[in-house]
Amino acid sequence: CCTMALSDAEVQTARDVWGQIYANAEENGTIILVRMFTEHPDTKSYFGNFKGMGSAAEMEQSAQVRTHGKKIFSALNDMIQHLDSTDALLGVVNPLGKKHATQLKVDPKNFKIICNILLQVLDEKFGGDARAGFEKVTDVLCTHLNHAYKEAGW
Repeated sequence: CCTMALSDAEVQTARDVWGQIYANAEENGTIILVRMFTEHPDTKSYFGNFKGMGSAAEMEQSAQVRTHGKKIFSALNDMIQHLDSTDALLGVVNPLGKKHATQLKVDPKNFKIICNILLQVLDEKFGGDARAGFEKVTDVLCTHLNHAYKEAGW
C-alpha cells in the first residue's frame, strides 16, 4: 500500500516533536478532542456519552472526554514508536483502522480532521517547525488508516 517511508532524520524529528506534546498527554488529547467536537459537532455522534455536551468548558471537565483524549494519545504514541518499522507500524494501525471501520463505523475523514487539529495545536504550542516536523507523519498515518478501511471493505 504505502511507500511513504520516513527517513531516519524525519523519524527522529517527529519523535522529538511528539515527546513535547505527549509529555502532557491527557491535557493535549483533551484540547484536540474538544476542538474537534466544537469545530465539527457531527463527530460527537460517534460518542454516545458526549452527544449532550454543549460547551467546550463542559467537555474539558468531562472525565470521559479526558480519558478518550488520553487514549488517542496512547494510540498515537504506539504508532510514533514504530515509525521506523513499517511492519510494526501496520501491526498497530491495521487493527485500529479495522475496529473503527467495522465495529465503531467511524467515517475515515475524521482521522484527517483530528490529524489537522493535532498539527494546529503543535503549531500553537511549539511553533511552525514542530508542525512541519510532524506533517509527513500525519500523512503516513492517515494513508495507512485509509488503507486499513479499504481492507475492511469500507
